[in-house]
Amino acid sequence: MASRTTGASRAALIADTALALLAERGMRGLTHRAVDEHAGLPQGSTSNHARTRQALLEAAVRRLADREAALLGPGGALPMPEAGPETDPGAGLETVADALALALHHYLQHHRDLLVARYELALEATRRPELRAYYDDAGRRFTEPLTALAEALGSPDPRRHALSLVAWCEGMLFACVVGSYHVTPPGPEELRRGTLELLRGMVDDRHVEQIRTPRAQG
Repeated sequence: MASRTTGASRAALIADTALALLAERGMRGLTHRAVDEHAGLPQGSTSNHARTRQALLEAAVRRLADREAALLGPGGALPMPEAGPETDPGAGLETVADALALALHHYLQHHRDLLVARYELALEATRRPELRAYYDDAGRRFTEPLTALAEALGSPDPRRHALSLVAWCEGMLFACVVGSYHVTPPGPEELRRGTLELLRGMVDDRHVEQIRTPRAQG
């Protein structure tokens, strides 16, 4: 006798299937019936869980955020550096760079479909204001901890540097999955070096001084 799925496991199955369909077929291929068929669920199961298309998209966004948090989020793949008078800032940068590079490499090697699904949802969010708000709210699960991470690393402008870090990671993932570097993505060491260069630019004393000191007027 087949085991019955719990409400939580069925919800995860439906959301994971929706993400898989988005990656495989695009937004037009995501329907309640297709999720039921692809997941091997009785007809009507997805409609009972998410009655509207908006609800199904929201479920996919929630699940995407949960899965990405396990891969990339501070507190998950990324450690929060310890702060204190005896803390070596360089050690904190190395630790974060190592963790972030490995997380990015793992994502690129094993979760490309998840990235394609995210791009489908991001584009759809530009056309659906109600999804845009939901998508942005899920994104704050990453931007706010990254701001705290930048501050812990010694950034003089944590919010701006968090934006730079997000943009760098997003750009790297996009370029290596659907962009011009999809055939030859960088390895862990190359990702580590790039990450470390970015992080050092955030806290380097000379860089900070150049930002804080206005350029002399000629």
